[in-house]
Amino acid sequence: MNAPVLVDSHCHLDFPDFAEEVDEIVNRAHEAGVGLMVTISTKISEFERVRAVAERFPHVYCTVGIHPHEAEDEPETSAARLIELAQHPKVVGIGETGLDFFYEHSPREAQETAFRAHIAASRETGLPLIVHTRDADEDTARILAEEMEKGAFPGLLHCFSSSRQLAEKAVDFGFYISLSGILTFKKAEELRETAEALPLDRLLVETDAPYLAPVPKRGKRNEPSFVVHTAAKLAEVKGVSGAELAEATTENFLKLFSRVPREAVYGA
Repeated sequence: MNAPVLVDSHCHLDFPDFAEEVDEIVNRAHEAGVGLMVTISTKISEFERVRAVAERFPHVYCTVGIHPHEAEDEPETSAARLIELAQHPKVVGIGETGLDFFYEHSPREAQETAFRAHIAASRETGLPLIVHTRDADEDTARILAEEMEKGAFPGLLHCFSSSRQLAEKAVDFGFYISLSGILTFKKAEELRETAEALPLDRLLVETDAPYLAPVPKRGKRNEPSFVVHTAAKLAEVKGVSGAELAEATTENFLKLFSRVPREAVYGA
């Protein structure tokens, strides 16, 4: 049996915050027991940079997509364009995409149009949809329900901090829920209660690095090695050992991100 390892299912290794030390960051992650990282696309216009990071490291994969903040300013992107870019073997997901009505950096209509294009690409490719949702629970649930009627697609709600009701609807759709360092924050009791109620076989862990460093690293720049702290808190919340939590979340990751070979996580 392979020793349990963790996966950071959502980070941003192409961001300028990491430009001078990507090698060191990836090495620190491995030393901490993180077997694989997914670096997430937020702009199609910068996808080549995201892909280059994934190509550089055997244990780093990537996605292709447009963050809802960028929905207005990025070139209009069709499902066909996303599908084309997703042919690269290092691309393992579509997104991140979704709705952010907290900041509303892009108009809601533009966000929804982009969201639906990403869903179509996920449905066509079979690659999981990485959904960002903030202050948009009802519209996120509505769009997912409407699109599921057109044909199922895999996916997850990343960096989850929304309502238990949305989490349960997502699980009903066959989605997974990914938890970040927010789970460790003092005021996140409601989120911990939601995590406790959700089935373990639907949970993943992530950093969303360079953002949202978990306790005890809060206030510092986040990085993939810090996912161990979120995993430890989730294990505590679920009442399981760290090894059980690592095994469960990594197996969940491999089921959802089916393009990632098992040996990429555990080694040959």
